[in-house]
Amino acid sequence: MVSRLLSSSISLSMQQFAHRFTLRTNGQNLYEFTDTLERWVMETGIRRGLLTLFVRHTSASLLIQENADPDVRRDLLAFMRRFIPEGDPLYVHTLEGLDDMPAHVKSSLTATSLSIPVEDGRPVLGTWQGVYLFEHRRAPHTRQIAFHLIGQ
Repeated sequence: MVSRLLSSSISLSMQQFAHRFTLRTNGQNLYEFTDTLERWVMETGIRRGLLTLFVRHTSASLLIQENADPDVRRDLLAFMRRFIPEGDPLYVHTLEGLDDMPAHVKSSLTATSLSIPVEDGRPVLGTWQGVYLFEHRRAPHTRQIAFHLIGQ
């Protein structure tokens, strides 16, 4: 009975949109792109659906985190630096510098993709939630984030 109810409430007029967003970083930090994401979702015209984000790199990650108090970002950076230090003799992979392997460890412990519901044409985020690229390398980089939205 439940499967009949679900199938009858799903419209077959689903649409899909894809976009690649480029973000330039200035080293280790959290870079918020919530406004860009919300604007893109509204431009698609999709009112209800599912948004998927994917960062196309192995030394950066994606986070949903508080965007009201900058101390949260500062504390996250400090924690990661302390928890996963650069120059640890444990690391063998250091071809691109002392921050290379720690960046890979940090991205493996965080997320490279996010799924966010969309309702009323907007990502469903809490009052103080923002969407961030978490850059784990010290040097500036150009990062690509793939956006994919499916819905109606």
